[in-house]
Amino acid sequence: MSPSNDHEGLPPGEVGPVYGTPAGPIVFLPIVGIPEVAPGADLGDLIVEAATSSAIEITDDDVLIVTHKIVSKAEGRIREVHPYDADARHLIAEMEAARIVRRRGDLMIAETKHGFVCANAGVDASNMEPGQITLLPVDPDKSARRLRARIRQLTGRSPALIISDTFGRAWRVGQVNVAIGVAGMIPVMDYRGSVDHFGIPLKVTTIAIADELASAAELVMGKADGVPAAVARGVRFRRGRGNARSLVRQPQDDLFR
Repeated sequence: MSPSNDHEGLPPGEVGPVYGTPAGPIVFLPIVGIPEVAPGADLGDLIVEAATSSAIEITDDDVLIVTHKIVSKAEGRIREVHPYDADARHLIAEMEAARIVRRRGDLMIAETKHGFVCANAGVDASNMEPGQITLLPVDPDKSARRLRARIRQLTGRSPALIISDTFGRAWRVGQVNVAIGVAGMIPVMDYRGSVDHFGIPLKVTTIAIADELASAAELVMGKADGVPAAVARGVRFRRGRGNARSLVRQPQDDLFR
């Protein structure tokens, strides 16, 4: 991405790179008290109200991490499926998929229309009423921009914003949260062209900071604790018009596709 494209059309005060303290502490603040989200809900208002009740004042330098589940609920990305109808769930997952990568028993690894590779194309029944499943937002980056704009409207502050989801990992046991939507920040820290501690030029190092923040925020949100949002404070990141789609490795660069 070129700097001119990264910052084109951003509000005053957001032009150019902004970094946090290089060696300072990072704090993750869970936003508790967000109620059950219904389709059409004003998600920004619910988050700001809960943050205020939790004595969290959102600032421009913060990063707000929000789980996709409440975004999908607010956007009405919910389907009714009988709890024991696995075939119906699989059919919906196939409809959400752009490509089936692997199948084994009831597990399907699929590439979504967004380019994400994950289980069941992101179709998920966790933290839902029995008989309901959620789909990923149609455009998570657009959802992130829209939610960030609403937070700005309500608070006058412009934190960077990440929408997260839980993905499995090839060759590793266990799941971690990753960024599927990004607004207000460049999702990678690109160290190419700089030198390491010993003066050796770095040629390939790009750190997926948006994924790191999404994963770390899960430690204070929890999968089953009913805390779907958190604020990361003290983060070193670059402001700009970033998006989560840029985190998807292109086919020509993928050795495993």
